[in-house]
Amino acid sequence: MKCAGETDATRSVASGERSMKRAPTRITAGRQIRNALCLLVLLGSGSLFVPVANAAETPQFETHIAPLFKRHCVKCHNAELRKADLDLSTPQGLFRGGESGPVLVSGDPEKSTLYEQVHEGAMPPAEESQLPAHDIETIRFWIKSGTPFVARIALAELTAAAEVSNHEIEPLMRLRCATCHGLRAKEGGLDVRSKAALLKGGKSGPAIVLGDPANSLLLKRIHAGEMPPDEKLIEAGVKPITVAEISRLERWIEIGAPEVLVAPDIASAEMDRLVSDEDRQHWSFRRLRPVAIPRASAFQDTAMVPRQPVDLFIVHKQQEQALQMAPEAEKLTLLRRITYDLTGLPPHPEDVEQFLVAEQPDAYERVVDRLLVSPRHGERWATFWLDAAGYADSEGKRSADPIRPYAYKYRDYVVRSFNVDKSYDRFLLEQIAGDELADYTDPAQVTEEIVDNLIATGFLRMAPDGTGSDVVNFVPERLEVMSDQIEIFGSTVLGLTIKCARCHSHKYDPIPQRDYYRLLAIFKGAFDEHDWLKPAFVPGQTKVQKAGRLLSIATPAELSQMTFRNRRIEQEIEQQQRKLTQLAVSVRQQHLEEQLKSVPADLRQPLRALLTVDPGKRGPRQRELAAQYEAKLALDDAMLKKHPAYKRAAVEIDRTIKSLQSEKVDRPQIRALWDRGVPSPTYVYRRGDYRQWSSLVGPGVPSVLTDGKTPFVYQPPWPNATKTGRRLALARWLVESDHPLTSRVMVNRIWKHHFGRGIVTTIDNFGKLGVPPSHPELLDWLANQFVQTGWSLKRLHRLLVTSQVYRQTSRVSSEQLRDDAENQWFTRMPLQRLDAEELRDSLLAVAGRLDERPFGRPDAVNVRKDGLVTSIGAEGSWRRSLYVRHRRKEMPTVLETFDLPQMNPACQQRPTSTVAQQALFLMNNTAVRALSQDFARRILGQTADPVAQVERAYLTALGHGPTAEEREVAVQTLLNLEAEFAALSNVAEQPQDSAEQALAVLCHTLMNSAAFLFVD
Repeated sequence: MKCAGETDATRSVASGERSMKRAPTRITAGRQIRNALCLLVLLGSGSLFVPVANAAETPQFETHIAPLFKRHCVKCHNAELRKADLDLSTPQGLFRGGESGPVLVSGDPEKSTLYEQVHEGAMPPAEESQLPAHDIETIRFWIKSGTPFVARIALAELTAAAEVSNHEIEPLMRLRCATCHGLRAKEGGLDVRSKAALLKGGKSGPAIVLGDPANSLLLKRIHAGEMPPDEKLIEAGVKPITVAEISRLERWIEIGAPEVLVAPDIASAEMDRLVSDEDRQHWSFRRLRPVAIPRASAFQDTAMVPRQPVDLFIVHKQQEQALQMAPEAEKLTLLRRITYDLTGLPPHPEDVEQFLVAEQPDAYERVVDRLLVSPRHGERWATFWLDAAGYADSEGKRSADPIRPYAYKYRDYVVRSFNVDKSYDRFLLEQIAGDELADYTDPAQVTEEIVDNLIATGFLRMAPDGTGSDVVNFVPERLEVMSDQIEIFGSTVLGLTIKCARCHSHKYDPIPQRDYYRLLAIFKGAFDEHDWLKPAFVPGQTKVQKAGRLLSIATPAELSQMTFRNRRIEQEIEQQQRKLTQLAVSVRQQHLEEQLKSVPADLRQPLRALLTVDPGKRGPRQRELAAQYEAKLALDDAMLKKHPAYKRAAVEIDRTIKSLQSEKVDRPQIRALWDRGVPSPTYVYRRGDYRQWSSLVGPGVPSVLTDGKTPFVYQPPWPNATKTGRRLALARWLVESDHPLTSRVMVNRIWKHHFGRGIVTTIDNFGKLGVPPSHPELLDWLANQFVQTGWSLKRLHRLLVTSQVYRQTSRVSSEQLRDDAENQWFTRMPLQRLDAEELRDSLLAVAGRLDERPFGRPDAVNVRKDGLVTSIGAEGSWRRSLYVRHRRKEMPTVLETFDLPQMNPACQQRPTSTVAQQALFLMNNTAVRALSQDFARRILGQTADPVAQVERAYLTALGHGPTAEEREVAVQTLLNLEAEFAALSNVAEQPQDSAEQALAVLCHTLMNSAAFLFVD
C-alpha cells in the first residue's frame, strides 16, 4: 500500500487466477493464503468477529470503512484495475495487501501502511480530493479496534483460497537448490524444479512423499544440514534455506503438494487496465507522425538565409518569443568548432591555411564532408555512446576492480560502426540481440559479420558487476547487476527511468512494476539470476575459475591464419631445440675425446664403441670396461648443464623459445552476452525483494509504449535454435519506424552534443518528470528525417552542422542575456569547454606527440607514489584518451580532473565543473610542461623567426593567428625571455637552448589560455 500513491502499479496475478481451470487433483484457489494466514496471526483468535451489537460503538468494515473506500479509493484500487496491486473493494483484497506487502497491522494504525498513506496525504494522489480528517480518524479507530467486521468472514474459505501451492515452492527450490539440482547440474540425479521432478527423485529415490513431510527425503536432508551443503554454499552462490521457508515447504508436502495452473501475466487482446489511453497521450509516448516544415517566409524579416529546414523551425519559435538569431561566426571560428565537434581534435595548421584561402561557396560543406570520413570521427562520437553504455575496462563494485580483458573489442566495434556509418537501427539490433541474428555455433559458417554481432552484445555486459568474487555472487547481487543493465538500456535507448519500477510501480510515469519484470523476462534468456555466468576471475576471491562470459570464436580465415602462424612458430621452436640437442652431442663428444687421452691407446676405440651400445646388450668384456671407465668418460645431464659453452647456449636458446612462445596466437575470445535457452520463470518481487515473489509474468515491453492490447510475439531466431528470440523481438520492436522513443531519443542526443543542450534537456528522461521539448515539432521532424534517411548518423550530423543555427556566433548580447539567458531558443551557439578527452588529446596533438594508431588492447596506466595516475606511452608518444585503460579505480589524473565520469553504472550527461585543481594541473603538472617543450621544438623545427614562431604557435594551438596587439606583445615577450634564459645559461653548469626555453613558456601559456580550453 505504501506505493499506492504512485501514478501506476503492478497488476496482481489475481486476474490470471480467476481464469484457472480445476484439475482433478489440483486446487483452483487464488494465492491469497499467505496474507490471509498473516491476517489470522495479526488479528488473533476471535478479533475478526465483533458482535453486531458493538457496531454502534466501534467502526465496522461494512458500514464505515467500505463506503469510505468506495468514495475515495476504489476508483483505482478495485478487483479489475488494482493499481499498486491493491484491491480495496473486498476484505480479501484489503488483507491481501499490495505490491509492497501487507497494508494493515491490526491493532496498530501507526504500523499500517494504509493509515500512514492517508494520514500523510500521499493517498489519494494529489490530483484527487484528499480524505477529510474525520474519515482518516475513522480508519485509525477501525485499525486500532482490531479491524472488526459486522458479518462473520468465512475463514475456512479464506484459508483454502490462500493455501500454499507450487507457485510458492518452485521459486524457493530455484533459489536454494536448483544450482546443483536443476538445469545445468543434477547431482545425485535429482531435479528440484517441479513437483513431478521431486516425485521422480534421484538416485536415492523420490524426494518428497505426498502428505508425509517427515518421511520426505528432501526435508530429511535439509534438517540434517546436508542440503544445501555448507561447504558448497559460497561456490554455488546460494544462501541457506530459512526456517520460514522450511515451514512453507513442509506445509506444501503435508497438504499433498497442490499445483495451481497460472498463466504468466502478458499483454493480450484484452485492454490493459493498468495503463490508460490518457497515459499514452504524454508527448513522448505517442507514435511518431510526419511534421510539416514551417514556411520560409519566417526569414523575410531577418538578414539570415535558411540553409536547412532546421533553421525554419528555430526561427519560427524565435519569432514567437520576439527573438532572432545571432550573426554568423567568423570563418576560422567555424573551422575550429566543426573540427572539434566531428573529430574531438584541433584543426591542423595546414587545414587552417587552406580554409582561409578557399573561395568556393561550399568550402565549409567540403570541410564537413572531409571530417565525416576521417577515422577520428568515429573515435570522437564513440566516446558519447560509450559514456551512455557505461563502458569500462574493469568490473567495478568491489575494491579489487578486476580487469575485463576483452572489453576493448566492444569499444573498437563502436568506433568502427560510427566510422562506416552503420545505420542506427542495425547498430541497436546488433547490440541488443547480436547473438540471435545468425547461427554462430557452426565454426565453418562463422563470418566477420557474425563475430561483430557477438562483440556488439558487449553493450549488455557493461554494468558494474562484482559477482566474480564468490562472497558477493548471490541472487541479490546478480539482480543488482540486472537492474543496472536495465537502467542503462532504459536511459540510453528509451530515455526512460524504467529502473524506478523495480520495487514498486513508477511514481510518476505509467510504468507498472509488472512492466519492469516483463522487460526483465525478455533478457532472462541471457540474464538469469538462477543460471548465472560469472564475470572476470578475481584472484583470491574466486574458488573455481571458469570461462564465464567469454566466447571463443573466429572466422575460418582467422583460424587458418592462426594455425599457420602457430605452426611456423612451432617449427622455429623445434629448430632451436635441435640446435641445443646437437650442441649437447658435440659437448659430450669433446668431453669423451678429452678423457680418452688419459686412457691407454689400445682401449680408446673399444671404449668409443662401448658407449654406443645399449647397456643391456653389452658383452662381458664391454661390461668390464664400462665398470672401469664409463663414469669417467660419459657426461651426464647434470654435468652437461654445468658445461660453460652448453650453459651459455641453453640460456640463450631458452630465451629465444620463450619469446617465440609469446608470439603464438590464442584462439580469439570475445566478451559477449548470449541466450542460453529457456530461462527460469519471472516473478514480480514485492519491494524488489528476491525472497518475496508474487505474480508470474511473461516477456513484454512497457505497455504505455504500445496500444495495450497487442501481445509481445517472439520465436526462436532460426529453425531448431535453442535460443528464445526474446531480445531479437525487443530489438525489432525498438526500430519500428514510428516507435515513440527510439529515434527521438537519439536525435536529441546528437543535437545536445552539437548545440550544448538538448531539445529535451533531460536527455535520459522523456517521462513526465523530464523537461518537455522546447521545439517539439523540430524534434519530431528530425526523428522522421533520421528514419527516412536510413537511420544514418552521418547524414544527421551533416544536416545539423550545415544549418544556419549551428553557424551562429557564441558572442552574447545584453538582449540575449535578458530574453534568452539559458539559450532555450538557440539564439546563439554556446561557449563550450573541451571535455577531458579533448583536452588531453589536444595537448598531445599540438605538441606533436599524439599517436593516431587505433584499436587494440587499452594502453596501461601507471599509479605513481604521489597518487597521480598517468598513461604509459610508446616511443615518446601517446594514443588518444579513448584507448587508455578505463579502470574505475585508476582513472588517469588529467582525465579525472576534467570531469571524466566513473561508470556507476553509466553517464548520460557529463558535468562540466570549474575548480582550482584544473588550473593548477595545467600550470604545474610536469607532463604538461614537458609537452610545452615538445610544442616549442615543433615550432622551432618550422621557423627560426620570432614573429613567424608566434604566428605558428597561435595557429597550431588556437586555430587562428594572433591579433596585432597579441603579436606585438608575444614577440617582445619572447625576445625578453630568450635574453633572460641566455643570461642564466651562461652561468649554468649545463647550458640550455634559450630560444627553446623562451618559446616553451609561450607555448605553455597558450595551453593554459581560455582560447585553448574553450570552443566558441
